[in-house]
Amino acid sequence: MKILEEKILSEGIAVNEDILKVDSFVNHQVDPVLMHQIGEAFAAHYKDCGVTKVVTIESSGIAPALMTALALNVPMIILKKQPSKVLNDNLYQTVITSFTKGTSYELTLSQQFINENDHVLIVDDFLANGEAATGAIRLLRKAHATIAGVGILIEKSFQPGRGKLMEQGIDVYSLARISKLGKDLIEFIPEEE
Repeated sequence: MKILEEKILSEGIAVNEDILKVDSFVNHQVDPVLMHQIGEAFAAHYKDCGVTKVVTIESSGIAPALMTALALNVPMIILKKQPSKVLNDNLYQTVITSFTKGTSYELTLSQQFINENDHVLIVDDFLANGEAATGAIRLLRKAHATIAGVGILIEKSFQPGRGKLMEQGIDVYSLARISKLGKDLIEFIPEEE
């Protein structure tokens, strides 16, 4: 998605080969026009897949997931990173290790909002090692839901996430695929025509 790549180049900060800061338009301050365009792009790609729900992990994926759900006219579910004090039973839970933060957390999904009739699109901000997406897939499979695919804003293509998901038979659709990242260096895999 050319407009996302341009935004990454103009406002993203490449800290090193692992960290790309996009907090000026994705995850601290949000560019609503860009999020709308992202939602439309994901919806166009998955429009014929029978998606019944869009799922994301709090918090950076919320804006693009909401816009995608709006474009597909389906509900959005937010997977919580820690159990709520009020939602403490009838939960699906799994542990995920965050590549970026180097910490583990318990991902939680209320059984009330998902079932075996759901065909789910997962939307997230980054794909690196694939741990977050794999954890979300584990939770959804506990509910016997099926996976329509994983929509990613920014993929670090030099890391193994895409391969891990594709090995599981998951369709991965990334809007910006970074081939090389380093201090003040961002290179993309050219978009397929």
